[in-house]
Amino acid sequence: MADPVSLHPTENRGYRELYVTCRALARHWSRLSERIGDPTAVRALEDGVAAARRLLAELAELTPQHGLYGRPAAIGLGAGLADLHNVLADRFFERNQALRLAVTEVQHLRTLVLYLGAVGESLGSEPRTRFCRRWAGELEPIERAARDAAVALAADPDAAVEPLDRSPLGRAAHGVAYAVGSAGEWIDERAARRREAAGGAQA
Repeated sequence: MADPVSLHPTENRGYRELYVTCRALARHWSRLSERIGDPTAVRALEDGVAAARRLLAELAELTPQHGLYGRPAAIGLGAGLADLHNVLADRFFERNQALRLAVTEVQHLRTLVLYLGAVGESLGSEPRTRFCRRWAGELEPIERAARDAAVALAADPDAAVEPLDRSPLGRAAHGVAYAVGSAGEWIDERAARRREAAGGAQA
């Protein structure tokens, strides 16, 4: 059904962001599901990938009514952001870190959908409001399942802190991250001791 209510500028930017975010999540979570090594997490991630792809397909039917298209720029940007995760950032993460950060991606996606639905309602666009509310509902169990899977990794703390990327390069990157964290801990401990010593001297 055609929607006679024009897009507000915040919707124009928001729906383009939605294209980017959906594409980034689908591409990143697809690769993460191959690395995470936990069946519950794999199911949650694969369900998220499928949902993001369905949302992208429906966006491609919704937004052209208002002269807004997601290809090639917005979709390409989303792919690029995902590749930054896959090729660079994830190499430095433990399994639990990577999965917990992935949860923030679907949280951002769902918040954006809720925001766009609220804008549509304020403008009197029933089709866009209905679209966004439906997708907010569909994304809720995806978000919950991903979060629950991340928390469940705590049942095996040793496995949870294993490098996500088990290749030699991934293990090297994880070693760098561990060394940086250890150095930070040492600096903070030294600073705390200096503060305690200064406080004792004043007393």
